[in-house]
Amino acid sequence: MGRRTLLGTAGAGLVAAPAILTGKAKAQETKRLEINRAMPPQTDRFDVGSFSVLVVKDGSRASDSPGETFGMDQSAQTVGELLRENFLPEDQFVNSFAPALVNTGSEIILFDTGMGPGGRPQGMGRLIEGLTAGGYTPEDVTVVVLTHMHGDHIGGLVEDDGSPAFPNARYVAGQVEYDFWTDPARVGTPAENGHKAVLDKVKPLAEKMTFIGGGEEVVPGITSMEAFGHTPGHLIFNVESDGRRLMMTADTANHYVLSLQRPDWEVRFDMDKEMAAETRKKVFDMIAADKVAFLGYHMPFPSVGYVEKLDTGYRFVPKTYQFEI
Repeated sequence: MGRRTLLGTAGAGLVAAPAILTGKAKAQETKRLEINRAMPPQTDRFDVGSFSVLVVKDGSRASDSPGETFGMDQSAQTVGELLRENFLPEDQFVNSFAPALVNTGSEIILFDTGMGPGGRPQGMGRLIEGLTAGGYTPEDVTVVVLTHMHGDHIGGLVEDDGSPAFPNARYVAGQVEYDFWTDPARVGTPAENGHKAVLDKVKPLAEKMTFIGGGEEVVPGITSMEAFGHTPGHLIFNVESDGRRLMMTADTANHYVLSLQRPDWEVRFDMDKEMAAETRKKVFDMIAADKVAFLGYHMPFPSVGYVEKLDTGYRFVPKTYQFEI
């Protein structure tokens, strides 16, 4: 074979190779997608004193334009700069959902219920699968705590046929929160869809529900705190056992950079934006000062970490092995 023929053949191979690799890459990507659909949802287990905690990734959702949700009162350039500084894309973000179960030894308490059946077509609503992977059944749950009544927290309360998803559970929810969402005055307002969802999923369970405010005990070792602003009756919970603590902060902060590093920035889903910002600072000042761990419903999975106080807000520090020793 002559030199020119050899070089020509080599060149043809180099041109053809990307097409072959592209086809192979596509096949691998298809295979990965199939495997991901077959895999159980992510879970994480750790102990807080004598309590065992199981966190379940109910699902996640990618969205465009972070500044339309976080930092609504800021320019897109300002939001984008902060994201880039934190190695994040400026044009997209991922929101995940993390219900958590606390086993005290005498009670099994579930905090929030995820998207439920309505989220399953979008790859969410996987709480029951996660509980099963963690060794629990819906029948094991003795208490369901609702931090607030947005759809991604109450969607898993009932099955498609309207039956309770956790048939042996009693329920705990905020009185202020329940009164707001069940009030007919919500009709004709931006809260109307939420009102309908609460009437559909929460109100039928009201006879089994204990309504509380701040500073009340759910079970020994778990106490509520008012954290209003995200919703009118939003509650958070202090979990404490054998000298170890975990704060269940729910939606007090919904993004580990945009809500924590800039707690004053407006968030679209905060119903009272000024109050929500004040609550964020109050709650995370306490968490930073006490050096206590927190579980944030929308933090990067497994959704547990600490915060360090900064000049403008807080730096999120994910948990590693603190609960293992």
